[in-house]
Amino acid sequence: MKIALMDSGIGLLAAAAAVRHLRPDADVVLSSAPESMPWGPRTPEDVTERALAVAEAAAAHRPDALIVACNTASVHALPALRARLEPELPVIGTVPAIKPAAAGGGPVAIWATPATTGSPYQRGLIREFAAGVTVTEVPCPGLADAVEQADEAAVDRAIAAAAELTPHEVRAVVLGCTHYELVAERIREAVQQPGGAPLVLHGSAGAVAAQALRRIGERPAPEAPARGTLTVLLSGREATLPAAALTYDEGRLLQAVSPAR
Repeated sequence: MKIALMDSGIGLLAAAAAVRHLRPDADVVLSSAPESMPWGPRTPEDVTERALAVAEAAAAHRPDALIVACNTASVHALPALRARLEPELPVIGTVPAIKPAAAGGGPVAIWATPATTGSPYQRGLIREFAAGVTVTEVPCPGLADAVEQADEAAVDRAIAAAAELTPHEVRAVVLGCTHYELVAERIREAVQQPGGAPLVLHGSAGAVAAQALRRIGERPAPEAPARGTLTVLLSGREATLPAAALTYDEGRLLQAVSPAR
């Protein structure tokens, strides 16, 4: 079994780690184009063109499924990716976890890139899944870039700025960009109010990993032998995990448990 994941940069690490936890025996392909980061400010047409190139690089390795581990690409390019690759290659998009967050009753904050915050796409998800729940959309300028560069000071500044925009009474935060899941605990520390109810964070990594298995008729088997290999593609060329990826637990996990091909 081989699962491919694509993103502009290292935001795919969280979903890749989730795949590795569910199926340690699965081969994993990571395809990205970090020199084109960030995708958020780009036009939908530009995002689609770049996403298709990154996806086709992954598809050349003949995976059983492709996870689009990027909210921006899922918003703008998912129809084009599916038209190009399916039905031969199932394509799984990433949707912000607004539905499970709203199920807790709120209030809810959605942290996302400035381009996604207030977008018709996100507003549509709020109307569909969070009717009657107090939702605050929080733009996080610079946070994805800071995570991508593993710039600790810039991550702290971006998180602090977003926390200032997050109401104190919020009980759940939706991580609306896959990069944010890599710094989830730092976000929790910034938003959690002293003496308040424990803050719940909602990411998408576990859900998309499980959906990829369902699409190909496989089940989770976390007890399987850890024999899955790791292939890293940067702009279509085989490479190693970027140094920034290894500053995060998810990147270190992937490198540590993946045997050489």
